[in-house]
Amino acid sequence: MSTNTATPPPQWHTLTVEQTCAALRTGLTGLTEAEAGQRLARHGFNEIVQERGVSALRLLLSQFASVLTAILMVAIGFSAYLGHTVEAVVIAVIVVLTVLLGFIQEYRAERAIAALRKMAAPNAEVIRDGQPVDVPAHRLVPGDLVRLRAGNRVPADLRLVEAVNLKINESSLTGESAPVDKAADVLPDPGRSLGDRGNMAYAGTMVGYGRGLGIVVATGMDTEFGRIVGLLRATPPRGTPLQRSLNRVGNLLAVVALSIVVAIVAVGLSRGAPWHEMFLFGVALAVAVVPEALPAVVTISLAIGARRMVRRNALIRRLPAVETLGCTSVICTDKTGTLTKDEMTVRRLWLAGQSLSLTGIGYDPVGRIVSGGTQVPMTPPLTALLEAMVLANDALLVRVGQGRWEVRGDPTEGALLVAAAKGGVSKAALEARFPRTGEIPFSSESKCMTSLHASPEGAPVAYTKGAVEVVLAACDRWLTAEGEAELDAATRARIRAEAEAMAEQALRVLAVARKQGGDRETAQRELCFLGLVGMIDPPRPESKPAIAICAEAGIKVVMITGDHPLTARAVARELGILGTGRVITGAELDALDDAALARAVPEVEVYARVSPEHKLRVVSALQAQGRVVAMTGDGVNDAPALRQADIGVAMGITGTDVAKEAAAMLITDDNFASIVAAVEEGRGIFSNIKKYLMYLLSANIGEIGLMAGASLAGWPLPLSAVQILYINLATDGLPALALAVDPLDTRLMREPPRDPKRGIFTAPVVFLMLVGGIWSSLVNLGLFLWDLRTGRPLPEAMTMNFATLAAIQFFKAYNFRSDRYSAFRRPFANRWLNLSILWELALLVAVVQAPFLQPLFGTVALSATDWAVVMGLAASIFPVLEAAKWPIRRADPGRRPRRAPSRRAEREA
Repeated sequence: MSTNTATPPPQWHTLTVEQTCAALRTGLTGLTEAEAGQRLARHGFNEIVQERGVSALRLLLSQFASVLTAILMVAIGFSAYLGHTVEAVVIAVIVVLTVLLGFIQEYRAERAIAALRKMAAPNAEVIRDGQPVDVPAHRLVPGDLVRLRAGNRVPADLRLVEAVNLKINESSLTGESAPVDKAADVLPDPGRSLGDRGNMAYAGTMVGYGRGLGIVVATGMDTEFGRIVGLLRATPPRGTPLQRSLNRVGNLLAVVALSIVVAIVAVGLSRGAPWHEMFLFGVALAVAVVPEALPAVVTISLAIGARRMVRRNALIRRLPAVETLGCTSVICTDKTGTLTKDEMTVRRLWLAGQSLSLTGIGYDPVGRIVSGGTQVPMTPPLTALLEAMVLANDALLVRVGQGRWEVRGDPTEGALLVAAAKGGVSKAALEARFPRTGEIPFSSESKCMTSLHASPEGAPVAYTKGAVEVVLAACDRWLTAEGEAELDAATRARIRAEAEAMAEQALRVLAVARKQGGDRETAQRELCFLGLVGMIDPPRPESKPAIAICAEAGIKVVMITGDHPLTARAVARELGILGTGRVITGAELDALDDAALARAVPEVEVYARVSPEHKLRVVSALQAQGRVVAMTGDGVNDAPALRQADIGVAMGITGTDVAKEAAAMLITDDNFASIVAAVEEGRGIFSNIKKYLMYLLSANIGEIGLMAGASLAGWPLPLSAVQILYINLATDGLPALALAVDPLDTRLMREPPRDPKRGIFTAPVVFLMLVGGIWSSLVNLGLFLWDLRTGRPLPEAMTMNFATLAAIQFFKAYNFRSDRYSAFRRPFANRWLNLSILWELALLVAVVQAPFLQPLFGTVALSATDWAVVMGLAASIFPVLEAAKWPIRRADPGRRPRRAPSRRAEREA
C-alpha cells in the first residue's frame, strides 16, 4: 500500500513530458490493462488509507484517566461506604455525564480524516491499451493517462501533457481564489509553490473550463491530499488552556485531599480517638475538599455559552473550545472565502482616458459605476465597453434562491457580467440583438478570446478580451468620447501605465477591444481598443470592522494565504491587517530556520503563497512563543493548521467537509465578525468558571481551617461528618451552578487576552480565596469557642457552627461574582443566584428546625436570637471581601489598555 515516506517526491513540474514518461515507464498511449493490474498490486488503491482507529470502548475508558475523575470515583466509593447514598448517586451522575461528553467529542474528532475520502472522484476516463475507458478512480495507478473535462474532479496528481483552454479551481488546496490556467510546458524552477505549478493537476481539485490530458504521477497517500492526511495524523488535538488548568487543579486537590486524611487521622489517633471514627471523619473532610460539581459546572457553563454563540452564528463542535477563544491572542486567518467573498468583482474601468470605479461586491448585480463618488451617465465609450464585456463571454449569471446570485461558468467572465448589469446592460437582450456567429476560444498561446456576432446594422462585429499586452498589440485605434481615433505611442504608454497601476493594486487586468467588419481570419487584427477592466476577489464588508474590534480587544490578526503576495498585500492593507509589519512568501519561509522564524513571527502580518506545511509551521511557531492561536479557514489546505491551532475555526457555508471536521468551531454565516462575538463568550465562560472555583475553594478553605484549628487546639470537633458533607453539597449545588451562568461583564472586551500560563489561580484570586476562607475559619472558631466557654451544650454549639458556616458561603457567593469589582455593582443581576440562595436558606432552616430532619443531621432547633447571631456573623464576610478587593483595583487600575467597542457597535459590525 502506498504511503508517505521521508523521501521527497520528484519535482514532476520540472520534467519534460518525455522525462515524465521515462520515469514512470509509460507513454502517450497509456498503460495496458495487465501492467495497470501489476502496478495496482504494487502501489495499492488510489484512496486515502484509514489508519486503524481507536476503538469506541478504548476511547470511553480513556475518559476515566483524568485526575479529577479519579478523585470523584474515590469520593463515590467513600460516600457509599459512609452510607450517604444520595451524594454518591449525584457524584456518579456527574462522572457519567463528564465521561460521555469527552467520549462524544473525541469520537467526532476521529472523523476528520474520514471526510477526505469524500473528496475522491468516483470515476476517471483513462487510456488503457490505447483506448479510452471509464474506470473507478480508486483503481488508477502511477503511469495511467487520464482525460480531464470541464466539471470533472481531478482523480489523482497529474503531470499535464495536453491542456486546451484548461482552467482548474484549486482554491480548496492552495487558497487561490481564481481558477488557474494550465499548460503542458515544462517549468524548470524546482522551488515553485503548488499554486504556481501550471503544468500539474492535483487530486480533489475541480476542472472549471476546457479539457486536458495528464499522466498520473501520484495516487492515494502520495498525492498532495494524502500529504495533508499525514499532517493531520501527525497533529493530535491540543488540550485547551482550561483543560490544562483544570488538570493542575485536579492534581493539587488530590494532594490536598490525601494530606488532609493523613493529618486528621494522625492527630485524632494521637489523642486517643477511635480509629474508625477518625478515619470516617478524615474521609468526609477530604471529600469536602474535592469540588464534585466542577465537571458539571464546567460542562453547563460551556454548553450555555455554546447555545448563546449559536444565536451569534458560531457553532461549537467541541465544548472546551468555547473557553479557549477567551484567551486567544492571535487569529491566523485564510483570505479566500474567509476575509473575502470568493467571488471575483470588477473594481475599476479605464476607458476614453477616464478612470471609473464600481460599487458593490460579489455576484449580486447591485451597484453603481461612479467617478469621484458620483454616478456617471452611460456614454458611447462606456456602453461599448460593457457590451463587449457581455458578448465576449460564455458565463451565465443566474438567481438561485431568495436574493442569491450564482455564476455558471468562469468566475472572471461572471464578474464581467455583473459589472455590465450594474450599468444596465442585459446579456439576454444584447445577445438577441447581436447573435453569436462564431468564436476563437482562449488558449495559453493566444492569451485572448474573441466572439463573432451579427449586428443590427448588417456588418459583422468581433469582440476580444484578454491579456493587456496581447490585445493592445493587436489594436491600431481606440475609442474616445468623440469616436474612434488613432492609437499613437503616447496613448499606448498611458494605457500600459494604467494597467500597471491597476496590477499594483492587486487587480487582475483584462483589455477589451472590438472590430467592426472583417471575418474570422482577421478578427484579431487591427482592433479598436475599448478599455481596461480591473477585478479582484474583494474583502467582505464586515471583515474590516471585525478586525478593528479584534485590535481593540488586544488580538492580533495575521493573514495566511496561498494567494499571490501582491493580492494578499492589497487585501490585507485594505482591511487594516497590514500596518508596519512584513509580508513574506512560502519560499522565503522555507529559507528561514526555526530560530529565524521565531524572530520574524512577531513582525510578520501576511504570509502569502504558502503550503499546508507552511501554515502548520507558522501556527506552531506562534504557539512556541506562548500565543494562543485561532486559525480560520475553509479549504482542505487549511485542515492541518486547523487541527494544530488552539482553536480551529471553519467556515460553515463555504468550508469543505475536511476543514469542518478538523475545526473546533464553525462560523455558520462565514462572517469573520462572528469570531468577535465568540471571543466575548469565551472570555465570559472562563470568568464564570473562575467565579465558581473562587467561591467553592474559599468555602473549602473555611471548612478545613475550622476543623484543623479545632483539632490543633484540642477542642471537640465542631462539625460532624454528615454536616460537612451537607455543607459541601449545598455550596457545590445551586449557588455554584448559578455563578456558572452569571451574566457577561460589559468590561470583558476592554481587557487584553488572558495569558493561558496564568491559569485560574492568579495572585488576586488566591488572595481573595484566602481572605474569605481564613475569615470564615476565624469567625466560626471564635463562635465555637464562645459557645463552649458560655456553657452551651455541644450539639447546640455544633449546630450554631453548622448554620453560620453555611450562611457565610451564601453571602460569599455575591462577593465572588467578581475578583475586582464591588459586589454592590449590579448586586442582584444574576436572578438564578438570587433564587438558589433563597432555596438553600430555606433548606438550611429546615435542616436545623424540622424535628424529623434533626436526627439525620445531628442538629437542634435554634432561637430567633441564635439565628440573628448566625446571620450577623455570616454577613461580616461582606465588608471583609470588599476591603480585600480595594488593593487589587489599586494594583491594576481598570485594566483598560484599549477602548472597548460598544455592544451596539459589535452588533452593527
